[in-house]
Amino acid sequence: MARPRLKTYSDAEIAARLARDLPRWTYKDGHLTRRYETAGWKATAMAIGAVAHLAEAAWHHPLITASYPYLQVQVQTHEAEGITDRDFELAKKIEEVLLWQPGRAGGALEGVPDDPKFAYLKD
Repeated sequence: MARPRLKTYSDAEIAARLARDLPRWTYKDGHLTRRYETAGWKATAMAIGAVAHLAEAAWHHPLITASYPYLQVQVQTHEAEGITDRDFELAKKIEEVLLWQPGRAGGALEGVPDDPKFAYLKD
């Protein structure tokens, strides 16, 4: 059984959706792209693991570039040769997980102390 063709978004549609839903992400070279500045290698490695988990669970695998102080994520639906709902949904989930700070949301979890030596992501 043939799979239905996935809807791809135009450049204008991508720009509008990024502005509305993912303002820190950009559209570059055919990919939704986000660079996360980290506090160092340990934070970068933990962020890579989180992104890898989400990608594997979604069965949608981004390009990941990493170095000591950053992690860059690029998503595109290769079989559709463009940007689809899959890309927006995975990017949104990555953003939610990596930027989650329980101390700011309230509740029983405190989050990391407000001290640079405990910094995780810088943005």
